[in-house]
Amino acid sequence: MEAYLDNSATTRCSERAKDLMVKVLMEDYGNPSSLHMKGVDAENYIKEAQKKIAKTLKVDEKEILFTSGGTESNNMALIGTALANKRSGMHLITTSIEHASISSPMQFLEEQGFHVTYLSVDENGVISLDELKDAVCEDTILVSLMMVNNEIGALEPIEEAVKVIKAKNPATLVHVDAIQAYGKFRIFPKKWGIDLLSVSGHKIHGPKGSGFLYIKDKTKIKPLIYGGGQQKGMRSGTENVPGIAGLGEAAAEIYENFEEKIDRMYQLKQKFVEEASKIEGVSINGKTGRDSAPQVVSVSVDGVRSEVMLHTLEDRNIFVSAGSACSSNKPAVSHTLQQIGLKQNLLDSTIRFSFSVHTSEEEIDYAIEVMREVIPQLRKYTRH
Repeated sequence: MEAYLDNSATTRCSERAKDLMVKVLMEDYGNPSSLHMKGVDAENYIKEAQKKIAKTLKVDEKEILFTSGGTESNNMALIGTALANKRSGMHLITTSIEHASISSPMQFLEEQGFHVTYLSVDENGVISLDELKDAVCEDTILVSLMMVNNEIGALEPIEEAVKVIKAKNPATLVHVDAIQAYGKFRIFPKKWGIDLLSVSGHKIHGPKGSGFLYIKDKTKIKPLIYGGGQQKGMRSGTENVPGIAGLGEAAAEIYENFEEKIDRMYQLKQKFVEEASKIEGVSINGKTGRDSAPQVVSVSVDGVRSEVMLHTLEDRNIFVSAGSACSSNKPAVSHTLQQIGLKQNLLDSTIRFSFSVHTSEEEIDYAIEVMREVIPQLRKYTRH
């Protein structure tokens, strides 16, 4: 049996998204900038994808900008708004547990003279609204918050945070990294007061190399890519029409029968957490109930290095990540696990299980069965 439990790293592309992409690749392959019918047909796929995505967020279609994925969306949101608004202030705020696609551009902006405040988190990876309130000042032009942490599934209080930010400084822009949240939660940017929101296609059963950035109308932002002026000059370059079409279809599909899908994911997560917690030496990091993400479980196995655990499970066709997939091929210790105060002996003994709407109960049962079998054996070789 195979259990793919690494869905926060990437998901399998949906059949509907794949079929639509093949049609665009093989039949409707015109350049959307061309004036002939092939070009018009291609442009219509882009408009249709904008329409599908805008519907899921209850925003205007013109506020959806297509990108190459979450990293580009986050870079554009941070660098584009910081450079466009620097006359209003040079202060930025984010958290200490952000993905590298936020922390790296923040470091770049610091090199350009901006000042960044990094909010701390508690043992569950959640920010303090009081600390956020204290951090916002007249000079603050942008706050960027991750809605769902990619390593432990912490859920930040976005709606409440936006209220705190706007009450202190109404001119401050709010960006939400929703890459692990979109398709798992209903998100309402206009109702909540969000100015920018990033999403990645391959996290929701869409294609890799696709994503979008919601940009509230009239938000001051500079493009990162210049050239032919596509997408109203905000992102030059011929659009990835197959990827955009697939992303739009995946977005529409993931929000069909949404509550039923998410309820099922929480039930699977609850079962996994309950059974895994019974295994000696196993502990679960962060919150695990409805106040956390439905798809992420961070598991520490005392005395067993994460790499050993990962490959032992891999030998049984169970696929997981060591921490987050984006950093698992690097030797650095997870800053998220450090920030939540995980004990030193567990920092290198933590793996991430992540589910999708297609994860089956059989996959959960199989993973638990194998963990019960292999963990006692691996712990015999503990470093204690």
